[in-house]
Amino acid sequence: MREMKDSGISWVGEIPKEWNKRPIRSIIKSRVGGVWGDDINDDIQGVVCIRIADFDFSKRKIKDVSSDLLTYRLYNSIQIQKYSLQKNDILIEKSGGGEKTPVGRAVLFDKNYKALFANFMDRIRIDDSIVLPLFAEYWLWNLYSCRVTPYYINQTIGIQNIDLTFMLVKEKICFPSLVEQQRIAEFLDRECGKIDGLKADIQAQIDTLEQYKRSVITEAVTHGLNPSAPMKDSKVWYGQIPSEWKELKGKYVFKQSNDRGNNVCLQLLSPTQKYGVIPQDKYEELTGMNAVKLNGSTNYALLKTIHKGDYCISLRSFQGGFEYSEYEGVVSPAYQVFYPIITIADGYYKYLFKEKSFIDVMNSYTMSLRDGKNIAFDDFGDTFIPVPPLDEQQEIADYLDNKCAEIEQIIADKKTQIETLDGYKKSLIYEYVTGKKEVV
Repeated sequence: MREMKDSGISWVGEIPKEWNKRPIRSIIKSRVGGVWGDDINDDIQGVVCIRIADFDFSKRKIKDVSSDLLTYRLYNSIQIQKYSLQKNDILIEKSGGGEKTPVGRAVLFDKNYKALFANFMDRIRIDDSIVLPLFAEYWLWNLYSCRVTPYYINQTIGIQNIDLTFMLVKEKICFPSLVEQQRIAEFLDRECGKIDGLKADIQAQIDTLEQYKRSVITEAVTHGLNPSAPMKDSKVWYGQIPSEWKELKGKYVFKQSNDRGNNVCLQLLSPTQKYGVIPQDKYEELTGMNAVKLNGSTNYALLKTIHKGDYCISLRSFQGGFEYSEYEGVVSPAYQVFYPIITIADGYYKYLFKEKSFIDVMNSYTMSLRDGKNIAFDDFGDTFIPVPPLDEQQEIADYLDNKCAEIEQIIADKKTQIETLDGYKKSLIYEYVTGKKEVV
């Protein structure tokens, strides 16, 4: 067993006695911030510009994508000379991030194509006579995963900025000989590749399950649960439906509500595509985003009242369908609220209004218009929707509740597997990059 010594770094602990320690800045040959460049035109071909969106943070590399998915910008000769990337350059995210993903993540540029890089990141070029770039990148990844980088973040409104200059001077890197660095980097590349492969397989299974769940919902809400039921042609988007089902325009099943909130005790609710219409505290807990708060100057009379069992057309319903409310409260006047005027099983329409074909129909009302155009209740009101017998609505809703719960539990278990693999990967990198374990 190799002899160890105290590194003097709290998050690192002990390192092998023969390892060195230096400020990270001392192993950097050059560092420069990025530039966005100019818009391309038909006459001049642009140069690839790497953005934060091109980072594959899990693999610590630039994403492998086809050339047509890359961003191209115009640069002059001075910019090309100054900002061009070389293989094994490291890019560090210096602006952006969020509460759950703090800024400061680093990736290795390992591509062979010519590229520059945008603002919101810095390029550092490592002195490879001291430390190998790949080893340095693993160290920076460790710095981030061990939650060291957040200490250098200056929070500004809507965005995080990290003080890279201070961090690179203050923080140290511990490293062995170049030969051992190479062994560690190659070992971690190999083992992390295996872990990433397992994660990809599990994610593919999750994607298949999600698709299966969508198909189960579509089949149930448009064709019912009896595969031998007599069918008839429908008027529009859902194809054939059981012959006992009715088809009615939305306005004959639901009515728009314009009730306004005039009670200060009413809680403010937030529509979400994933969780329905929920209270603000739940919104912040589940999404990690800040909700707009009410204050003393809020005119409650302008807010729309929404009751349990009501539905909401949110600003982006053309992407995710209509939202169901389990709560009493008020929502922004920018949203449209509607409620059933005939007896229905709420659960059936909760599923119908989130079904992909229905969302596609709603989206069609925004075609050829600017992105984000609100769906009007009148558009929905003139759209035919299926109306199964009431008892069958409830039967379908109960079936989907149980079936979707089964599928979602399997998905949750597989996501736990991914989290376990992520934890193992994190500990593996930490143990070998800090010398706790030795590659033999």
